[in-house]
Amino acid sequence: MQNRKNSDAIYTRLSGVMPGGVSSPVRACLEHQMTPLVVSRAEGAYLFDVDDNQYLDYCMSWGALIHGHAHPVVIEAALTRLREGSSFGCTTPYEEALASKVISHMPACEKVRFVSSGTEATMSAIRLARGFTGRSGIIKFQGAYHGHADAFLVQAGSGSLGLNGTSTSLGIPKEHIQWTACLPYNDIQAFDQYVKQHAASIACVIVEPIATNMGLVPPKEGFLHTLRQRTKEIGALLIFDEVVTGFRVGLGGAAAYYGITPDLICLGKIIGGGMPCACFGGRAEIMNALAPLGEVYQAGTLSGNPVAVGAGFTAISLAERPHFYEELERKTASLVMPIQEYLQKKSIPACMQHRASLCTLFFGKTHICHAEDTMSLDRTMFKKFFRYMFERGVYIPPGQQEVWAISAAHTQEDIERTREVILAFLQEVYL
Repeated sequence: MQNRKNSDAIYTRLSGVMPGGVSSPVRACLEHQMTPLVVSRAEGAYLFDVDDNQYLDYCMSWGALIHGHAHPVVIEAALTRLREGSSFGCTTPYEEALASKVISHMPACEKVRFVSSGTEATMSAIRLARGFTGRSGIIKFQGAYHGHADAFLVQAGSGSLGLNGTSTSLGIPKEHIQWTACLPYNDIQAFDQYVKQHAASIACVIVEPIATNMGLVPPKEGFLHTLRQRTKEIGALLIFDEVVTGFRVGLGGAAAYYGITPDLICLGKIIGGGMPCACFGGRAEIMNALAPLGEVYQAGTLSGNPVAVGAGFTAISLAERPHFYEELERKTASLVMPIQEYLQKKSIPACMQHRASLCTLFFGKTHICHAEDTMSLDRTMFKKFFRYMFERGVYIPPGQQEVWAISAAHTQEDIERTREVILAFLQEVYL
């Protein structure tokens, strides 16, 4: 284990002034019974902690940094805007530039509204759906995390696991979640059955088109198309939560990847270039129901601030380079496929699932299709694996049901080194 005296001391002080010593629960590493990573700086594919230990990073700010840490062009774009003022509380031309870029790549978005976080985007999208349809019911899927708004914390995803027995939250009145139905992901039959019984009350269906909060779980063939068809039939809206997958699996997000046009899309992470920025967008007819044109209210002082939209515009522009996503997919496959082949060859009870530049290594199961599969994962083995990687300078998300993110900053040498460390672990523990 690296020397972590400064990290230990700082985290001890943080724990005295912040709950759990963190600003977000997933950072705490409580199940690993260790001091979490306390970062001082980052560059490219690497993090450096306050003890000057170096870590090859596969968290990448939870997927936001598709170009890696501190990309000089993105940083300069943010600094340019910052020198002119960090926030005005007024309209700027930079919002139009980023909005137009999002709309050019996302056919479902005729208009967008900027917010500061993915939680704000999803929360506002369901309010808009309810206001537009005049209905109250929403459908989400087990294991999905759509932010921490009250209506979503019903069998929420990875971020709430281990907090209490039901993977939800105290402090939420039953009245706030009585209209939320939580159905099994990838289960077309269960979805159809519920829709037949409750069609008149359903305002929207919100889904991660590629699940990323129970680990990386792709949709089964026909699942997303069924959601699209049924919502059209009953007059409900289909919302794609692409806070993680938007501009991550391609310029058109998962909507383009699977050839489906939802009514609303929620975006975050990459569209801020590492700064707090998110948005939701959709058909003009729906978006015009928002104030000041309509009666659905939503607002935010820092929404569309020039620093974040400037960084986001630049991040997306860099991703428009020829073969950008193909190269990310190639690197991801070169990490994942040899490991998956080894697992199968040795009949090891584990699997590594991926889509585009996202992946997850699961222990205890050879395939993950829905949230129920994750309940029997081998958490003891994952704890050993996380420690093993951490002690060798490779940082993966501290939860087994999180996604790893490959960035343009990861070199082939980085990928090969990571692959060899993972294979060495598997050879040691599955003799």
